[in-house]
Formats: sequence, structure tokens, C-alpha cells
Amino acid sequence: MRNKDVANKFYELAELAELANENSFKVKAYLEAVRVIENLLIPIEDLAKENKLTDIKGVGKGIAEKIMQYLDKGTIDRLEELKKEIPESLLELSRVPGLGAKRIKTLYTQLGIKNIEDLKREAEKGNIRNLEGFGEKTEEKILEGLNALHDKKTDRVPIGIALPIAESIVSILEEHTPVNKILIAGSIRRMKETIGDIDILVTSNEPLDVMDFVASMPVVKEVIVKGDTKTSIITKENLQVDVRVVEPDSFGAAAQYFTGSKQHNVKLREIAIKKSFKLNEYGLFDLDSGRKVAGKTEEEIYDMLGLQWIPPEMREDSGEIEAAQNSQINKLIELSDIKGDFHLHSTYSDGANTIEEMTLKAQSMGYEYIVISDHAIGLSVAKGLTMERFKEQREEIDRLNAKLKPFKIFQGVELNILSNGEVDFPLEDLKFFDICLAGIHTGMEQSVEAITERISKAINNPYIKVIVHPTGRVMGSRDLYGVDIDQIFLKARSAHTVFEINCLMKSNNYKEINASFEKLDLNDVNARKAKEKFGLLLEIGTDAHSTESMSNMRYGVGVARRAWLTKSDVINAMNLEEFENFLSKPKSQ
Repeated sequence: MRNKDVANKFYELAELAELANENSFKVKAYLEAVRVIENLLIPIEDLAKENKLTDIKGVGKGIAEKIMQYLDKGTIDRLEELKKEIPESLLELSRVPGLGAKRIKTLYTQLGIKNIEDLKREAEKGNIRNLEGFGEKTEEKILEGLNALHDKKTDRVPIGIALPIAESIVSILEEHTPVNKILIAGSIRRMKETIGDIDILVTSNEPLDVMDFVASMPVVKEVIVKGDTKTSIITKENLQVDVRVVEPDSFGAAAQYFTGSKQHNVKLREIAIKKSFKLNEYGLFDLDSGRKVAGKTEEEIYDMLGLQWIPPEMREDSGEIEAAQNSQINKLIELSDIKGDFHLHSTYSDGANTIEEMTLKAQSMGYEYIVISDHAIGLSVAKGLTMERFKEQREEIDRLNAKLKPFKIFQGVELNILSNGEVDFPLEDLKFFDICLAGIHTGMEQSVEAITERISKAINNPYIKVIVHPTGRVMGSRDLYGVDIDQIFLKARSAHTVFEINCLMKSNNYKEINASFEKLDLNDVNARKAKEKFGLLLEIGTDAHSTESMSNMRYGVGVARRAWLTKSDVINAMNLEEFENFLSKPKSQ
């Protein structure tokens, strides 16, 4: 399946085309090709063989020709031409926060900056501030971004990249090898937001056949080691994958060992010793006799140690073992508990799909409702809507609701918290919407006090029920903006305001981690604090701009489970009737 390779090439083509000042419509077409190709569920090469490339929504004749070029000869003619025009090293500069194609082009043409080293030298000399559209403050930001890149580890990738790769390998192994059981373990199973490598455990009656196949898979870039029961490879996305064949009666012990964090496992081993056991990846053994007393399943290991079974996402030595000793682990929220998506964008603003298309996707996922929360007018870059356009949208939503009963579409709005804490529309207009969400999208360089005051003012707005992506984090490219999270949580408790776990994922480039765009905001630490310290309710929203992105709900649920949230802590785990009742009540209740 070559979908990712093709998507990568079109992402590279889009970047170089933008640097070369090509027609903006072409650049957008290339990026749209990236989005649709990486979300295809079937191999693109199969569609090419059947001459069905233009059947893919968003793929026209010109894009299809370029896909065929790449599939046939491994290159795209236009891409190779652009590489001759534009130094490929310029793409490195896009890793620096705040540098888009236009600024990179200016740096190249005005100062001859071709790479990160050139950029650092010219910034330190103070030469960038004199360029039109830059200034001293921008130069300082560039230097800060360069320092952050230098300090940032690059050996971990976002889960939104790692998990699909792991799942595709599992599917290949299930289809082509004699495996009996198979499990993705490690930090992926714990749903950590970034992943170092991928651990896959299998049982098989023919382990050598499995190892041979792993080493020869099409995804393999390099074989690190190949043994009788363990093979380690590097994928073409530069991720290490370790595949281990374990004995069936040790599968549970191996799953526990290769899933738990180091600290969690150390504590379990300490408990085992106190109970006269020895615990390792092969099983739980009686210290005196050496007899194995557990190992086939994780549950029997935890049970023998006097513990409740601990969900993988909680295994971080953050109090879960003590809770398990006292039978205090509650049933965590599950993906199947989610009854609706709270944060969706349609073609009315910057979405790729119509409201009806988003609705049909939601119905296929078993949802009972969705909230369409297109951007308000203040965010012009996202085609924010005027009240007149929102009224037109309401008419369409009403028609669809009449047609699709009992499923229900709620009309929301994603408001912009402006620099003074106000939002796009006056209070009188906010009454129009079923629910109002609000977040900061601009002015993120303000002080901690200013940002905190802006969000606090929005929290106190009687019509704003949800604060979205409240810390402004974008994994891999933008750190949290300064905000006193405890203060805004405290304000939210008295104002009965909900916070969002936003799971926006736009991982467009598998080769360059920093090209991915992943929020997971609130993160697990702040989500747990919101619940345990302040008693707040939360919602999980995909912030999906296409039907494909709606499936990212699982990442938000992963954050919620790491935060120890239950079904009752998440408002979009309410059924339709409960949710309508929630919306009908003023915030003060």
C-alpha cells in the first residue's frame, strides 16, 4: 500500500510549489491530494490499475497524471523541475515556528538563506529585522524557534502517525503470517501522545516464518536485527518496530511487561517480591519453587498481586497502583460511549465536506447527534461566517433534521476570543445558536496575565458553554501559550463552563514530524486536574474539517482515559435526550 509515499510526494510538491510562487489554486490542489490520498482505505496503486484515480474526490486529471508518474517511475516530473529551481534545503526552514512559504521565499531572495544554519547566522547578525514584513520582534521569535528546534528531541513521533503505521503492520501480519494472537504494546497501547518505537507481540506455531516475513515487508527500510523470536526493523517513515513472538502461556506477562511504563513495572515487581513472587516478561513465578503461577493473561497477574486489573492508559505510576490495591479504579470512558462529536467544521467555513456528508459519517459511526461549529467572522483565514450566513446554515440544518430524525444536528459556533476578551458577536446574537464554543486563535504572544484574562472573560460570558483548545498547544511546532490554567479552571467551576479535549490531527508529512499538526489539548495532565481538582465536565471534539478526520475521536478518548475520566465526566457521552436537557439549561445551573 503506497498511499503514504504518494501523499508525502504531493506534500513536498505543494511546499516547493508555494516557495516557487506557483498559482495558489495549484498549491491547494496538491494539499487536497495529500489529504484524500493519506485517508484512502484502499491501496492507491489498485485504483491506478483500474483507471479509477479520478473517481477519488479531489483528484482531477492533472493530479491523476502525477500519481501515475510516481507509481510508474518513482518521481513526479514537476517535482523534479521544482527541485532544480528551489533548493530542497529551504524546506528545513518550514520547521521553524512562524516561517511560512512567503517569508521563506523573502529570506532566500533577499539574504540568500538556504538552510537552518544560514537562518541562524543572519538572525544572530540582526539582518532579518530589516526585511520588509519582519522586524525585530519576528527576528527574536525566529531565534527562539531555532533554539527550541535544537533542544527538541526528534526520536519521538505523534501517536497520530505511529498508531496507523502500527495498525497497518498488524493487518499485514494477520493476513500473511501464521499468527494466533497479536497485540500492539508499548507507549502506543498506553495512548501516549508521542511514541518512541512500536512494540508488537504475537504468538505463533511457526515463529521463524513470522520473523522471515517481518524482515521482508514492503514497509521495511532497514533490518536492525533478525532472530528466531525477535526482529527489529526501521520503516520507511523512520520508525523502529520490534516484533516479538512469545509463548502462549507468557502472552499476558509479555503484554504487561511491554506495556507498562518503567516506573509502573518497577512498582509491580516490588509488590511481587513482597508477596514472594518474581515478575518478568515470561510470567509470575513462586520465589521458593520457581513454579509459574500466572502469565497467560494480564488479569491473572494483577489478580495474583492483589490488584484490580489496571487499564493500559493508566499505567504511569501516577497513583493507579494504590487505587487498584483499594479497588478504586472506576470504569473508564470508552470510544463506544461517545454519542456525538462536539466540534465539526463544514464547507460553510473551512471544512472539506458538507453538513449532510458529516452527518452521514456520524450516523455510520453510531452517533446520535453532532454539533456543527463553524468559525465566526473574526477568523477570516478560516472563512469565518457572518450572522447572515449562519442564518442560511440554520435553514439547511433544519431541513436535514426534518429528514434525518431521530438523529439531530445542533448548530454551534466556534467564536474567537479577541485580544480584549470579547468575541465576534454581541450577546444578543449568541442567543441564536444551540451552543457556543470559544477559543484563542490570534494574539498568542500576549503575557500570561493577558491570555488568562481573555479566557476568563469568555468563561464568564453567559452563552459560551465550552472553551476549546484552551492552552493553544500544537505538538511538534507550537508550545503552550502562557495561561494560568488553575485560575481559568477555578473561574470555569463557578461559571459552569466546559473545557474541550481537542483531538485535531493533520499529519500531512510522515517524513517530517514537525510538519504534523496535532493538538490533543487539553492534555491528559490538565484534563485530570480539571476533573479531580476542580470538578469540571469536559467534552471531546475532533475539530474535524473532513469526514475522514472524524475517526480521530479515538485519540481524544485516549487522552480522556489517561486522565482517568469516566463516561459521566464527558458531556458528549450523554445520549441525545440528556444532551438536549444539558443545552436547555442556563450556565448558572
